[in-house]
Amino acid sequence: MLSILIPVKNFNCSELIMALHKQGEALGFPYEILIAEDGTDKDKLHLNAVADKLENCRRIVKDINIGRALIRNLLASEAQHPGLVFIDCDAVVEKEDFLKTYADALKKSKVICGGLYHANTLPDRHCTLRYRYEKEADRRRDAQTRSKAPYDRFTSFNFAIDKQLFNSILFDTSITRYGYEDVLFGKELEKRNIEILHIENRLLHSGLEENAIFLSKTEQALKTLATIEEKIGNTPLLATVKKLDRYHLTGLIMRYWKHNRESLKKNLLSSSPSLFKFKIYKLGYYISLSRQ
Repeated sequence: MLSILIPVKNFNCSELIMALHKQGEALGFPYEILIAEDGTDKDKLHLNAVADKLENCRRIVKDINIGRALIRNLLASEAQHPGLVFIDCDAVVEKEDFLKTYADALKKSKVICGGLYHANTLPDRHCTLRYRYEKEADRRRDAQTRSKAPYDRFTSFNFAIDKQLFNSILFDTSITRYGYEDVLFGKELEKRNIEILHIENRLLHSGLEENAIFLSKTEQALKTLATIEEKIGNTPLLATVKKLDRYHLTGLIMRYWKHNRESLKKNLLSSSPSLFKFKIYKLGYYISLSRQ
């Protein structure tokens, strides 16, 4: 028995809802689809009205945005079934047995990550930074590679979990800015020595932001990281900062970033952004935060 949980804000995920509903109806056991409108503007609430007309579908509407962590916890508290499937609203289901695969996997493990991938062609010329970043990451997103670092590869974009286990952990609601709530969740699973099963049950990620928006969200995520550094323990970026500290190179990177911030930013907002410069920008931005 499955509860499919989709948080959304100002986004049309009607096709996702209908695709999941079609698969749910073919399961042969109870299921439900819950959509949480997290502070969606009133003039956009009609975008997902299809959920109000489908059996086993229900919408929860929050007038104010309560955040990525709290809205997921709320969805879980409203769920009626023991198997939870969390899906981001900008996902596309292309696998016909997507839900059945999760239902079968939940018989073997209490936490399953299905993964994600991106289209082979650039969907919008204004989204080059996010697209290049994600396509580079896709090279390490197959189940076999994810399984080598199961906790570090946990993502809330597409995963299934036993409801009782989820309620014993929950997403950390102290995170009020964008980013890293799923990283903390993965770290908590690791602390409790709870196995994560990584499988090939991927969803297409379609919601790529324009360069300026993605850069702004990256900065927000780094601000989040700066406030939870002690909680999170380690990430690739934090490991790099520690290594720079060890070799007394942090100041050099900081000065380079300060003197070249605008030129780096100009490249990242262009039609041909450099992923290497993106790494340098994130590193310098984070060091500037951590040294404040």
